[in-house]
Amino acid sequence: MNLYMKRLFFICLFSTLLFSFSCSARINGSLSADGSASISINASLGTRITTLIRTIAAAGGQTGGGVLDGEVITRSMSGAPGITSASFRNTSPSAIEGTVRISQIGDFLSGTGSGGFVVFEQGSSGGRCVININRTNGPGIIKLLSPDIDMILNALMAPIVTEDTMTKTEYLEIIEVFYSKAISDEIASSRIRASIDFPGTITSVRGGTYSGRRAEFDIALVDLLVLENPVNLEVRWR
Repeated sequence: MNLYMKRLFFICLFSTLLFSFSCSARINGSLSADGSASISINASLGTRITTLIRTIAAAGGQTGGGVLDGEVITRSMSGAPGITSASFRNTSPSAIEGTVRISQIGDFLSGTGSGGFVVFEQGSSGGRCVININRTNGPGIIKLLSPDIDMILNALMAPIVTEDTMTKTEYLEIIEVFYSKAISDEIASSRIRASIDFPGTITSVRGGTYSGRRAEFDIALVDLLVLENPVNLEVRWR
């Protein structure tokens, strides 16, 4: 997998969890009372984005091969903070599926520069988990995941790394000018959908819906790239 393709995939995965760049992503996972977690991820690049990346790669003198490489992703994610193990495989040249195991969700991608973005609390009467991504900690999270992401997002002028203040509309207009309306539309329509099981019966959810122990989230990718408003999710259980 060439460098341009590797960069694009990491953007895709970050929405994954957070963790994507212009792709569809589906996350299923479970969080245990001790703070450990296991998630499965299915992600694929959009048709227009796939074509764009292949064009960029060809301009750099690299042709052939798939857009995503499950083995490369496995090695890269296995070294990320808070991750116990990761395993991915290709389901097509531009799609992957795999699993990630996290030792402590509160430590996930935490460290110098990120400020931490996950809070996990578990007590005798219940617990809560909060995810907050904003313009202050967003750039640090990107750098912890991979320095390649920072470079390509700067090239795309994404506010999450440039730290510019703009609306989603303004950002999509910039993408349309530099690339095309088709690329802008594909970014605008990209979503991250997640279903997560929690340690107890859920009593409230901010930013999603719930039933029993399961919470469902549906997040527009552009919300993460621009952070016009913080992405703030919270689940409480008993």
